Parts: sequence; C-alpha cells; structure tokens
Amino acid sequence: MTKGTTSFGKRHNKSHTACRRCGKVSFHIQKKTCSSCAYPAAKMRHYNFMEKAHRRRTTGTGRMRYLKTLTRRFKNGFREGSQAKKQQKPASS
Repeated sequence: MTKGTTSFGKRHNKSHTACRRCGKVSFHIQKKTCSSCAYPAAKMRHYNFMEKAHRRRTTGTGRMRYLKTLTRRFKNGFREGSQAKKQQKPASS
C-alpha cells in the first residue's frame, strides 16, 4: 500500500462537522465535543500558548450587547426611569 495518491482516495468519512457555538468545522461527531471551543462545555477552550487565537475570539470582538452600555450606566449609578438632575452653573461674581 502506498502512502500517497491511492490512500487519499479512501478518505470520504467525516469525523468533524460544524460547531454551533464557534462555527468552525471542529465538532467531533462521535465524541460530541468541539476541538476548537470545547462545546458543550460551559467554559470556552483557551490556553496561554494560543495567544493569537485568544485575541480573535476574546471580549470585544463580538457585539458586546451587555458590556458596551455598562460603563455609562455605572457612571450614572445605575439609575433607571428618571431624568438626570439639572446641574447648577456656578455663581460668577
């Protein structure tokens, strides 16, 4: 048996399919786990040796639906449903 052309013709079974969390074709069908993001585990797969991969999918690369308004709301003391008090101009002499 040769290692090249004839062996490549036998490759027609898929071990991985698309992952529903990260979208990569890394979800192992038999193991039922993603080799890229570790789905269905609650925590994302991340190691310190993969610095660039972490940068691609860290906080700030998505929509940040909750976090993008948090700093503004924190600055205002998390007030809701009320008008801000009018600021008084300092009395000039």
